[in-house]
Amino acid sequence: MVASCAEKTYIATTIGDVVAAARISRTTFYREFDDKRACFDAALEHCIEEVRGAATGACSADEPPAQAVREATAAVLDLLAARPELVHLLVGEAIAVDPAVVERYRDLVVPAVSGLWGSDEEGETHLDPWLAFGRAQLLIFDRVTAGDAGGLSELLPEVVYLAVGPFAGHDAAIEEARACPGPVAGAAAR
Repeated sequence: MVASCAEKTYIATTIGDVVAAARISRTTFYREFDDKRACFDAALEHCIEEVRGAATGACSADEPPAQAVREATAAVLDLLAARPELVHLLVGEAIAVDPAVVERYRDLVVPAVSGLWGSDEEGETHLDPWLAFGRAQLLIFDRVTAGDAGGLSELLPEVVYLAVGPFAGHDAAIEEARACPGPVAGAAAR
């Protein structure tokens, strides 16, 4: 389902496409899923778990918050660079199928990052974390849809800036962006 959505879109993907790629019968498909949407929802859950696993596996609880953000962000960008079809499903197709999924992503990411600083998302922030998260999504999706998934690691400084800025402020976000390997570009350079 993930590969077919990346190649053809969810709308154009058929159950025949999925069973052919998976080399299973329609009977096996229907034993696992009620319909195409159920399979898509399971694929979405799988992709979310892959990203969550990459992020949580990249850092430890005893690291300073900004370092944890850098390491988790680098791991997620590396995963997405290696598997651009995940970006197509997570940021493109999932939103087309169910626009409310954006709120779900934000409800997963923003409180997790906020929790690193020992606050909740309702606490004092320097920038709007929801806006920063949306900007990071767009940066990643734009890079992948332009055919440059391999260049996702170049976004590390800017995505770290966007993740740190709301909770630690502009100056700290700039410092953390500069600590990332690679050029500091876009908002992080300002």
